[in-house]
Amino acid sequence: MREGRSAFWPDYRTIWRWHMLAGLFCLPFVAFLALTGAIYLFKPQVDDLIDWRYDHLAVAGAPAAPSAEVRAALEAVPGSRFMAYELPRPGHGAARIIVLRGGEAIRVYVDPSSLAILKQVPEEARFERLVFKLHGQLLLGNVGSVIMEMVASWTIVLILTGLYLWWPRGRSGLAGILYPRLGLAGRARWRDLHAVSGVWLSLVLALFLVSGLPWSFVWGHALQSVEQRVGRLMAVQDWEIGAVPVRDTIAGHRVVAHADMDGMAGMPGMEMGGGQAVAPDGLVGLDDVVATGVRLGLPAPVLVTPPAAAGAAWQVRSDTQDRPLRASVQVAPDGAVMSRQDFAGKGLVDRAVGYGVAAHEGQLFGWPNQLLNLLVASGLATMSIAATILWLRRRPPGGWGVPAALPGRRVGVGAVLVMVLLGVLLPELGISLLLLAAAAWVMGRRVRADRTETV
Repeated sequence: MREGRSAFWPDYRTIWRWHMLAGLFCLPFVAFLALTGAIYLFKPQVDDLIDWRYDHLAVAGAPAAPSAEVRAALEAVPGSRFMAYELPRPGHGAARIIVLRGGEAIRVYVDPSSLAILKQVPEEARFERLVFKLHGQLLLGNVGSVIMEMVASWTIVLILTGLYLWWPRGRSGLAGILYPRLGLAGRARWRDLHAVSGVWLSLVLALFLVSGLPWSFVWGHALQSVEQRVGRLMAVQDWEIGAVPVRDTIAGHRVVAHADMDGMAGMPGMEMGGGQAVAPDGLVGLDDVVATGVRLGLPAPVLVTPPAAAGAAWQVRSDTQDRPLRASVQVAPDGAVMSRQDFAGKGLVDRAVGYGVAAHEGQLFGWPNQLLNLLVASGLATMSIAATILWLRRRPPGGWGVPAALPGRRVGVGAVLVMVLLGVLLPELGISLLLLAAAAWVMGRRVRADRTETV
């Protein structure tokens, strides 16, 4: 029976070796993700803190019309085009207008009474946007997205092998299994901290990883391709895949940079999408559309964006991080509501991803969601520290401290089936496993050749 089991599944030492190799690759990134994720959890609070002075202005006189505020912003940024108007939330807050200059979206803060320009900041340079790109892309664009997707894939391997190693075998009691034995000393205490925190975090961490995959470059495009081939499971994609310029996110569609549009302006059939140019009639209807947007009472932040093409409707869109509360309303220039799309009307995939993204960002069920995610991030940091200390204590001078592969040990049919399944579901993991298998085969041939020459 033992031989049958070993032929189907690798032995404990082999699983331990895989777990440590995956950990050496993943844990530095896991600690980094825990830190940046904990910061991004509080995006609404951080944004409010940064903009506090602009939300509490000593306004004298009646506020100007939204169209006048937009014109003031356009004059402050020469050569720009109107992209979006953010509906004001507090009673005495600055107007936020987003304009496009070249390929850069710029947020302009305008005093609603005097029309004075209070602040200008590129959208890509806002603090939480930088944290977002650090967390998912390492500030490296799609290259960083691919790296983080690889980390997420191998972290799933880390979870599965860790659960196998944690599984109690002939042990009585729950100490060291469901709670750590803090009375122990040395390596045993750090082992308990690592194993127990890992098992409690494993389910939530797996959900975090899966909910983050639709944003990644390879897996996200694969999901999009499958959806397009299988059927209309989602309507309009409501999340970013890889490195998407923030200007596209604000506009709700791909925006062609101004320099490129200048060269295409004379081409027949080319629409000048992505914002309204400075023209006498470019803002016709904005005041009525904003008034309608205020009456709709959508969850903040709410963006009013101009028609993407001539004759199209204005759009009033909620961009709240609690995605199930999002809505998009098409409004005519006279302020009449033409159509509305709520979250419930979206496709199956879009709703599933929306719930996952909202929970991932800590916004699905208010501050308890933020607290839960913060506890998970703290637990990941604790687990990473404990694992690092265990490894440093085990590692011999000049070595890696990874259990050596035993000759003649087979991986097992069961492990091969699991790896094939994971490789299909996680393309980057599958590619890396093939590369590792090829490298192991080449190294094995070299070792056998060296032994033959020695003999």
